[in-house]
This record gives sequence, structure tokens and C-alpha cells, in this order.
Amino acid sequence: MSTLRQSEIAGVGHYVPDRVVANADLEQMMETTDAWIQERTGIRERRWFEEGKDTTANMGANAARKALEMAGLQPDDVQLIVFATLSPDYLFPGSGVLLQRELGIKAPIAAFDVRNQCSGFIYALSLADQFIKTGMYETALVVGSEIHSSGLDKTTRGRAVSVIFGDGAGAVVLRRSNEEGRGILSTHLHAQGEHAEELITREPGSNRDNRVQIVLDEPEAMYPYMNGQQVFKHAVTRFPEVIKEALDQNGYQPQDIDMLIPHQANLRITQYVGQKMGLTEDKVFSNIQRYGNTTAASVPIALSEAVQEGKIKRGDLVCLAAFGSGFTWASALIKW
Repeated sequence: MSTLRQSEIAGVGHYVPDRVVANADLEQMMETTDAWIQERTGIRERRWFEEGKDTTANMGANAARKALEMAGLQPDDVQLIVFATLSPDYLFPGSGVLLQRELGIKAPIAAFDVRNQCSGFIYALSLADQFIKTGMYETALVVGSEIHSSGLDKTTRGRAVSVIFGDGAGAVVLRRSNEEGRGILSTHLHAQGEHAEELITREPGSNRDNRVQIVLDEPEAMYPYMNGQQVFKHAVTRFPEVIKEALDQNGYQPQDIDMLIPHQANLRITQYVGQKMGLTEDKVFSNIQRYGNTTAASVPIALSEAVQEGKIKRGDLVCLAAFGSGFTWASALIKW
């Protein structure tokens, strides 16, 4: 007889910086237009951090406090932190320990980072779920937080990427469920490393004799590169696949989904996936219009907003799905 336990999401929360950057603001920085951006991405505005106020760790802490409050827990109740980010405050140590400090958790709990970009949050959620399933921990904090705006090429040269990304953080509290059949039903993680260079920030790489000099000589190499056509092509294939994988494993059909929370990569991708799965618009959550692509923060921000807006209720079947750099992709099926 299996001794594995079920984990459930007990609280959600999110934080976005106060600074709103509309497409019209980007028109002042580069050759682009509001119409061009909206047509290709669906984005109208995004949030950018404020130096001296926002950090990757403290944005995560702001989101985490809201999630803990919803769960009726205190920071000291947390036994494990899994922090998903591609934009840590320091090269090392990781943001997980900085979040522990931000929350004032004095106990020497476990804390680590996950570096899986757009699918990072679901990877992190899956890891925390395994720790709870095996009984090692009972309460975990899973956070996705990103500051992209400080690393974007805000000139015409970089516009194809720079108009897409925004800053923000989302968090969930995961704890052992005492109700059978409720909580995270399954998670599904995949990678295809042969496509690693299709979406990449190459420098400063550690495999250079003098990585500092490379940055000085080729500063443009520090900016992200994306082969948009390849990313789109693979995303619209992998999203439906990994959603169907989760449904099949648990004996559900697409029409059983009450809410799909996809990574907010591109509104056209989200719409395509919804149509492919036969889901009506009210069953697919989108907020990319207001926040842009916040990579690892994207899914938890969207999940938090969906709960906050009353679009997810107890007993609902919720599916999380993501695709991004690596290429990596993932899904989680949850009985709320």
C-alpha cells in the first residue's frame, strides 16, 4: 500500500512593481508602435522594477507574505523554500536564502533555487510536491520572481525581445493535504536541450577565460536572444501535449478543465492552445496584456489573480502549463 501523501495549495499571492510601462513609453526608446506590439504579443503594458525599492528576493517576499496570510500561516511555519528565477539578485548565493532572510525565518530550513526560466515555477512546484509526498516536509513555499527590465536591450536592435518581458513575483504555500483526491494530482516535466541556443542569454558565461572582459568587449552579448519562430512553433506543440499528458494520467478530458493557467508567453500562443484544447475563453486565464512575460513569475501571478478574482473555487480542476527556454516544458493538474 502506498504511503505517499498528497499536497495542496493552501495560499497564493503576487506582487508587481508600481512602475507601469506602456507600449507608448517604449515608442520613445526604440522604433516600435503600440499596434505592432499588441498585434504580435497581445501586450499593452508591463511593470518594471524601481532600483532601491524592488529586488528579486523582496518582491518574492511580498508575494509570499500574501500567500502565507491566505494559508493562515506564519513565516516560521515554512520548512522548505523553492525559488524559481533566472534573474537572481546575486550570481551566488541563490535567491532562496535571501527570501528566507527577507521573511525573517531564523530556523535553518532548506532553501534552494530552480533555474528553468519560463517553466521554472512548475518545476519548482513539482519538486516541493515530491518533498511533501514522501513526508520529508509538510509545508513549503514556492516562489517565482523576476527582474527582466535591468537586462534588456532597450534600443531598436533589441526590440523583438525587450517589448515582451516584465517584472513581478508570485508565490504559493504548499502543504500536506488531509483530504484524499484533493490537491496536486500530478506534475509532468520535460526538456529538449538540443534547442538551448534558440532562447538564450549567453554571457557572461563561466566557460570563458575572462568573462568580465567578454562583457566589456561585447556588451550586446549580455542581452537575451530569441528565435521567435522556433519558440512559437515548439510552444504550440508542447503546450497541448503536456496538458493532455496530465489529463490522461488522471482520467480526465479537456472539457473537464475548469481553469487553465498557462505561462504568459504570448497571447497568440495562449489563444491557440485554448482553441486546440477546445476550451472557451472563460476557462483560459490571460493577464499578459498587463504584465508581459514575467517568466518564472508568470504562472503564480496568473494563478493568484485568478483566485483573487473568484475564477477558481473549491473542487475546480485547474491545470498549470508552461513552455520556455531550454527548451523545457511542464504541467501540473490540481483539484482545488
